[in-house]
Amino acid sequence: MSVLIKGGRIITAADDYVGDVYVDGERISLIGESLDVQADKVIEAAGKYVLPGCIDPHTHLDMPFGGTVTIDDVESGQTAAAFGGTTCHVDFIIQPKGSTFADAFEDWRGKANGKQVIDMGYHMAVTDLHEGGTLEELASLPDQGITSYKLFMAYKGALMVDDETLFRTMEVAAETGALVMVHAENGDAIDVLVKQALAAGRTEPKYHALTRPPETEGEATNRAIQLARVAGSPLYVVHVSCREAVEPIARAREAGWNVHGETCTQYFFVDYSFLERPDFEGAKYVYTPPPRAKENQDVLWNAVRTDTLSVISTDHCAFLWDGQKTIGRDDFSKIPNGGPGLENRLHMIHEFGVRTGRITLNRMVELLCTNPAKLFGLYPRKGTIAVGSDADIVVFDPERKFTISAQTQHSKTDYNLYEGTKVTGAPDVVLLRGQVLVEGDELVAEPGIGQFVKRAKFGEELKPERAAATA
Repeated sequence: MSVLIKGGRIITAADDYVGDVYVDGERISLIGESLDVQADKVIEAAGKYVLPGCIDPHTHLDMPFGGTVTIDDVESGQTAAAFGGTTCHVDFIIQPKGSTFADAFEDWRGKANGKQVIDMGYHMAVTDLHEGGTLEELASLPDQGITSYKLFMAYKGALMVDDETLFRTMEVAAETGALVMVHAENGDAIDVLVKQALAAGRTEPKYHALTRPPETEGEATNRAIQLARVAGSPLYVVHVSCREAVEPIARAREAGWNVHGETCTQYFFVDYSFLERPDFEGAKYVYTPPPRAKENQDVLWNAVRTDTLSVISTDHCAFLWDGQKTIGRDDFSKIPNGGPGLENRLHMIHEFGVRTGRITLNRMVELLCTNPAKLFGLYPRKGTIAVGSDADIVVFDPERKFTISAQTQHSKTDYNLYEGTKVTGAPDVVLLRGQVLVEGDELVAEPGIGQFVKRAKFGEELKPERAAATA
């Protein structure tokens, strides 16, 4: 199928101009002014933005956690993503204790088969190098298109790894061209603080934050940076939430070290006071790291503006408030950690980043599309609008009024972190590899259209011939 997108304002990380985009098959074939071509479908985009499909490098779909499983599976989570202008994401395979990496990969692909609405890749979360996966098997993953390793420095007794496992994984990454990702919190200190709080009868949701102070995030961030420096591996710090973690990343980047960081949409808008809401409503905002004091929000906006932090993700990890979060009604440590957000990242960052003048349109595209593609081996196949790139395109109406609500969202969860927020600007049409995915308020493609994308090694570019999808 061929598609002609006419007269839109084409915005990439570097460019901003009015033109036409012609798609023939799955890739962009021509870009120019007043293109004289015939197409099966013509989309009039005058007065609208033509953006690359957004990429979310941090999601958790169909993931077991805390005695339950996230409410969004691949189909519902990716449907929410599509309506929010996200056409590709990288999800986390969580290696079960005692499992090989190959078995974990097979399990996660089984969750996605036939359900994919958008394209996806995977990170491998390393939890066990003793009874499960081996260093040799870990080293083989980049050749299979899994080019990033995730390690948890928190969640003691569940996902947390010791510094030896962290460092050995960093050494493998340095040798194989993989990127090391860390959830940076001091899990040992947090474990002590949690036990002390519960012993004192402090069980409400607010103690989730009070037992995970920002210093525990700052210490672990600095420790990971220093260990990565010794190992010679690139480092990516996920979901940075506070000044204490921003500062060591800023120092490392000023020194020219191979260190990168992301924050998530929610940290710009949800602060610690949300956890104090009565009638257990604070549990909606129990995710990790926790919502911080409000003054951190300006720190984060400055960090994404100056490229101290290079990506805005969602860490979409959705649970029902009524029926899953309530597992921890009498014990904050049992509240499943995680929040939704996959559908509303572009809405919120456009409204409160671009429309308020905090960041430019080009920087928004860089943060939501191009930098995730470059850091995670998807560029230039994805993350930009260029001849030869996948035709993952969002036709975005900057004047469309939209109210965010759990009543109209596509996630299966029963609440929305940004409930009632009014925004101006929303996707009108979303294309995935040249096929219309979303048109207005309708999903017009069937699940199964999405593909698994093998990603290039860190620092390499993903050529179309290297990006063959696999079942």
